[in-house]
Formats: sequence, C-alpha cells, structure tokens
Amino acid sequence: MQFYSLPNLIRRGLRGHRDWTPAWRKAQLRPSYDVIIVGAGGHGLATAYYLAKLHGVTNVAVLERGWLGGGNIGRNTAIVRSNYLWDASAHIYEFSLKLWESLSQELNYNVMFSQRGLLNIAHSEQELHDLARRVGANRLNGIDAELLSTEEISKRVPVLNTSPDTRYPVLGGTLQRRGGVARHDAVAWGYARAADALGVDIVENCEVTGIRTANGRVTALETTRGEIRAGTVGLVVAGNATVLASMAGIRLPILSHPLQALVTEPLKPVFDPVVMSAAVHVYVHQTDRGELVLGAGIDAPVSYDLNGNFRIIEHVLAAVCELFPIFSRVRMLRQWAGTVDVCPDASPIISGTPIKGLFMNCGWGTGGFKATPGSGWVFAHTLAHQEPHPLNEPFSLDRFTSGALIDEHGAAAVAH
Repeated sequence: MQFYSLPNLIRRGLRGHRDWTPAWRKAQLRPSYDVIIVGAGGHGLATAYYLAKLHGVTNVAVLERGWLGGGNIGRNTAIVRSNYLWDASAHIYEFSLKLWESLSQELNYNVMFSQRGLLNIAHSEQELHDLARRVGANRLNGIDAELLSTEEISKRVPVLNTSPDTRYPVLGGTLQRRGGVARHDAVAWGYARAADALGVDIVENCEVTGIRTANGRVTALETTRGEIRAGTVGLVVAGNATVLASMAGIRLPILSHPLQALVTEPLKPVFDPVVMSAAVHVYVHQTDRGELVLGAGIDAPVSYDLNGNFRIIEHVLAAVCELFPIFSRVRMLRQWAGTVDVCPDASPIISGTPIKGLFMNCGWGTGGFKATPGSGWVFAHTLAHQEPHPLNEPFSLDRFTSGALIDEHGAAAVAH
C-alpha cells in the first residue's frame, strides 16, 4: 500500500491524474530561454502566467533558489486592500484588487479570497483628519472607502475595546468593504499550476550566482545548475533584491528589514474584518481555521535575520491586549519573520535598468502580497513589450534621481 501526505493527496486530486507530482518538479532546464524570471514567489509566478496567457510568450523559465512558495509569499500578512493615498499607488492596487475578485475563477484554483472588510482605526484627532483625507482621495480614484464613528466600529467589532478610558481610545476609523484576506500559499500554487499548464518551466533549487552582460545587454545567468542564456531577465525577488542587482553592477536604493508576525491557537469565530491601527502599529484578523494573525511594522535595524526581534513581539502583544482585552489569555502558536526590501518612498520598483534586457520588480516593502496579480500583469507587459505599462510607469528606477517619489510612508496605515 502506498501512502500520501495530505498536501500530496491534494495535489494528486487537483491535477486529475494518477501521478500527483507537479510537472514543475520534473522540469528540465534548457540551455536558453526567451525570458527568465528569477523568483518563484507570487509576483514571479504571476508574471510568468500572464506572459504566457496574455502575450503568448511561453519559452519562459522561473528560477527559484529554494522551493516554490518558500519565500515571503508563504510568510506574510495575507491582507488585500487598495485604499492608498497617492494616485499611482491607488491605481495599481485597485487594479490588483479587481483581479483578486475573480482570481479563483481565472486560475481554476481556490485562493480563498475573502472580502470581509478592512477597518483602520484612529486614536487621535490628527489620525482622524489623515484618514478623512485618504477617504476623499480614494473616492476621487473610484475606490470604495467610508468614515465610521466609534459607535459604528463597536457594532462591527464588538470585542474591540472602545471605552474612552483606555490607553488607546478609538475615536473613529475608515472601512474598505472590498478589502479582506487571501491564502498566500494557495496564490503561489494557483499561479504555478496555471503557468505550468501553459508551458512555463518552473525550476526549484536553482540559485542565481551571477549575471552575465555584453555590450550593455544581459546575455545569461550563472546558476548552481549551470549557465542559462536569456534574451530578457526579470528579477522578481523579495528580501535580497540588492544582492542580485549587485551581480549586474546596479546599486539599488533599498534597505532590507525583518517583518514579524505571529498566530495564536485556534478560537471560535470572534470577529470578521481585518482591524489595523497605525498608532499602536498592529493589525489583527482571524483565519478560517480560527487562528488570530497578529503583526506589526518592520524591525528598525537593517538585517536579513529571520528570527526577528522579540521586543517587537512584546509591543504587538501589549497593543493587542489593550485593544482586545478578551485576547489576553490566548496562547501564541507560532511566530515568524520575513525579510522585506524597502525603498525610501515605501513604493516599489517595477522598471527597466541601465542594462538592456534586465528588468526589476522589487522593493514592495510590506505591500507586496496585495499587489500580486496586478504586479504580475503589468510586469508581464513590461517584459513582453520592453516598455512599461501605464500603471507601473511611475514606479521606474530613475525616480530616485528625478525626485518624482511616491511617498506612501504616512498614508499606508501599518503599510500592510
């Protein structure tokens, strides 16, 4: 008798044939490709899928130094929203949110997207003014947003402490009803499965060790599995974009920080929406399994350390217990950290580079997961046409020399 683990049984059933092993596990590297994408996370796999689906480019390889979905796509907030302040950000995140709304049908794979609503709460008059400004900007861009009073918030989230005598009094907030959460690893599997079906090669355990150029143009990648020639290369990585870019002699305006989160033991359903507080720098939502997902902003020290800083965890737990006293006796189940690349203006780089044929999609900071479908769509257009899509044109690398920054630092709540 042959036994299968639960993940393997799922893969076996979803692929609809006796051999459950995904085709990308068997992919054989060719000596050359039209396009090579470095990074088999959500953005890289989405790019490969849309390249094949929308642009007919199927001679594509996606290289992953570890395993598919083993990077930040598997350790993130799972939050999806589009209520950003500046036009450039609002447009690309709203485009992405619209793709999220039909993504399970598009990929024929349940990514468990749940539009349960996203609530930003304010603890001061200044925060209320800032949130009101963002609601106005959102509505001008056709994005759903509304202001809520303390009473309305209390009705929506009864377990939230809205007493005026608390350390962090809730003075009001905003709601994006179309916001919510999705299952992060399901997004990676869905895009991988769909891209594989269109002929894309997905190669795991293939680390890039060098980028070869000639006459100002990228020609090949050196990897742990040999040299691979390429006409176009897209670097779609999180956490070590600066390392890869330096292989081509490019210095990026990016710093890398650990970003921490944790989950609790499973509970019965206690509240529905995602709740975010910028003042205490925490977010919380409940998964379909009943766990509470808790997280905060990035650790201040620049580091690639995935252990994180326990001081941040203490701050998160203290803030959550202030806002949700009912959670004070809940036990923590697990904690993790991911490395995020942060640009000076807290906005990404989706751009060509001084080297012809070499493109970058990086620097998303804490906003990468929610942008996954839209990022892949516009980056696929950029690689296929060798020029930016209108939605990612503002996110060019040269904005750091021209000064046309898209500063979402103060407008992104907890930035997730």
